[in-house]
Order: sequence, then C-alpha cells, then structure tokens
Amino acid sequence: MRKVVKPSKQNNNRNNTGNAFKAIGLVSAIGIDLTICTLGGFYAGKWLDAKLGGSGIWTGVSVLVGLVVGALSIALVIGKVLRDNHE
Repeated sequence: MRKVVKPSKQNNNRNNTGNAFKAIGLVSAIGIDLTICTLGGFYAGKWLDAKLGGSGIWTGVSVLVGLVVGALSIALVIGKVLRDNHE
C-alpha cells in the first residue's frame, strides 16, 4: 500500500508568501514601467515644443506615445510572467 504524504501547513505558508511577493513585484513593475514611459514622453514632448515651437501639441503626442509604449512593455512583462508560471 502506498503512503500519501500531505504537505505540511508550514510549506504552504512559504509558497503563499512567495506568490504574494511575486504579485507585489509584478504590480510594482507595472506601475513603475507605465510611470517612467509616460513621464519620458512628457519630458520629450516639452523638449520638442521648446525646440520646434508649438502650443503643446508635441507634449500631448509624446505623452500618448509614452502611454502606448508603456502598455506594450506591460504586456510583455505579463506575458513573461505567465510563461514562467506555466513552466
């Protein structure tokens, strides 16, 4: 007869803690990534407005580009995390 070994509660708590830290890290990475891309777009747009002249159109366009780049970067990070979890 085979003996079934049940994992102890202590091991379960360690796994849950690891998953919680992974989730916190992922949420932090998403927030930081989107913030940096958006701020980078804002400052690049301000610089373009100063160099090329304009009434803020370059700032607006650059912020939108920063948001799109940030969203694509977030999609890549989430995709990598999901691939790592399935392995």
